[in-house]
Amino acid sequence: MAADESKEVLQGTTLEVYRFLLKSNKPVGTRELQRALNLSSSSVATYHLTKLEDAGLLKREMGGFTVCKYLLENSVKISRFLIPRYFFYAVFALAALALELSVLKPDFLYREYVFSVVAAAVLVFFLCYETVKTWRNGSL
Repeated sequence: MAADESKEVLQGTTLEVYRFLLKSNKPVGTRELQRALNLSSSSVATYHLTKLEDAGLLKREMGGFTVCKYLLENSVKISRFLIPRYFFYAVFALAALALELSVLKPDFLYREYVFSVVAAAVLVFFLCYETVKTWRNGSL
């Protein structure tokens, strides 16, 4: 299955299942997945696991399923954590704003300084908003 077709599979509960498996460092069984995601039955978990396996995103291993293909566009996997890419940009922009407010503060407020502080603050706000949105919506 092509990458575009694999991405089409990742919607709703199937996306939640895929994200759970990405965070897990060991093979996950059907029952464990059902309990972790509060799915109504183990057959629902099996359906989503089979759907991901048919898409070529999972493989069976030692009585469970593991991720064999990583589709991470907006996130970075560090250990078992999925961190949105915007998070790193937000931290950098926040550090730049803090540096600008503390070290580069002039004796008198100039238009250019105020403009640069406002622009940096808007950038920090936008990046923090996108980080939270990506974390909550669970997009990859």
